[in-house]
Amino acid sequence: MSMEQETEGPSERLALFEEDPRGRRRRGISGLIGVVIVAAAFGGVAGLIGGTLIGLVVALVIALPLLYVMAVSIRRRVWLEGSTLLVRTWGLRRVDLVAATRLDLVIGDVRGSRTVSLLVNAGQRGKVGKVDLAVFSGTGGRELGILQLRKLANALMNNVEANGLVFGELLVAELKAEARGSGVAERPLYRLASVAPSGKYVQRFTMEAVSRFVATLD
Repeated sequence: MSMEQETEGPSERLALFEEDPRGRRRRGISGLIGVVIVAAAFGGVAGLIGGTLIGLVVALVIALPLLYVMAVSIRRRVWLEGSTLLVRTWGLRRVDLVAATRLDLVIGDVRGSRTVSLLVNAGQRGKVGKVDLAVFSGTGGRELGILQLRKLANALMNNVEANGLVFGELLVAELKAEARGSGVAERPLYRLASVAPSGKYVQRFTMEAVSRFVATLD
């Protein structure tokens, strides 16, 4: 199915991801190489202990879930349609930002790059979505566009159940910082990413933690 076909519908769908086929291909190749290296390492150790057959079985057991995770990551797409997140991996699920019962900010740390994401939980099985707001490496990085951040902020501010106003204010502060011409290191999302302790693959900031941080912003 083409991108044009996927984005057609009664309401406008706003892409919350960077459509870069070349970048996805690079990530796929890099991920595949990583899976082979990890599986070969575990399989090699197991092979030395239990023999060739055991080594191959262990390598396969390690490789299959890693390949699945990699495939899901490559296929994953996120759109915003009104106040609803559309998340596609193998299927398409809808997560209502207004009706969400829990909102969290998640910081992922992989090989020196930190990803700031919004985790949305609608309180129903399968009704969970994640939006990557920004990716930082060193003192540089990239963020969602102005339109995407503004639309997300508008939807979140209508959420009462999970106090989405706090998260909406965070995105508004990010937009204000960009409008002032603030450097990346001075923007709220980067500041949040930089204060997260190192050494953890994923860290979750609750609404209370985000609220305390937002209260310190201008």
